[in-house]
Amino acid sequence: MERLKILVVDDESRMRKLVRDFLVKRNYEVVEAEDGSQALDIFFEQNDIALVLLDIMMPKVDGWQVCREIREYSKVPIIMLTAKSDEKDELQGFELGVDEYISKPFSPKILVARVEALLRRVNAYNTEDILEIKGIIVDKSAHTVSIEGKSVDLSFKEFELLTYFMENAGIALSREKILNNVWNYDYFGDARTIDTHVKKLRSKMGEKGNYIKTIWGMGYKFEVDAKEKCERKG
Repeated sequence: MERLKILVVDDESRMRKLVRDFLVKRNYEVVEAEDGSQALDIFFEQNDIALVLLDIMMPKVDGWQVCREIREYSKVPIIMLTAKSDEKDELQGFELGVDEYISKPFSPKILVARVEALLRRVNAYNTEDILEIKGIIVDKSAHTVSIEGKSVDLSFKEFELLTYFMENAGIALSREKILNNVWNYDYFGDARTIDTHVKKLRSKMGEKGNYIKTIWGMGYKFEVDAKEKCERKG
């Protein structure tokens, strides 16, 4: 079986080695970059990067800009590694399309577990299922979304969130339940992480964004007419 390739971006060589050693033990192929400029060169030269581990504070080009440029062209999973623990930085990371956010110092074993969980979620979309509700079509195999025949560009996390809402149409979902199912781990940060993603998702969906109802004090519900149901095709 071909090994998945992970790009590790950090200006500290000891950190790169630590992360690389743990990933190699789990049979991943690792490529390294010591600054943001080198990371972008490697990412766009090699078309088979499965996941990016990205530090924020780096010379030449910082992690924020690297994330922005990657997200213009790719939905590859990104885990941000940073010494910053400020809530604003974490929210900014999610708004830019970061999938996970891990503060230093961290356990390498936990980091690898997060990597594997995130890659499993990505691979889980390789099915033939298509979800459709009132003109909203989610193709889980192709990882695409269209609304009334028009393609909608969503980040990986926004795609997961919409898929989860549609698969649970009509069900009230608490923020805790959404975090545990979409982020797939016990996230102890501010619930505004979800609110930020929902706000952006609604905006991209236009009028169809109104199907995502806010349940004050609890969470959200994807709700349309009672007769409309989520169909699976393929």
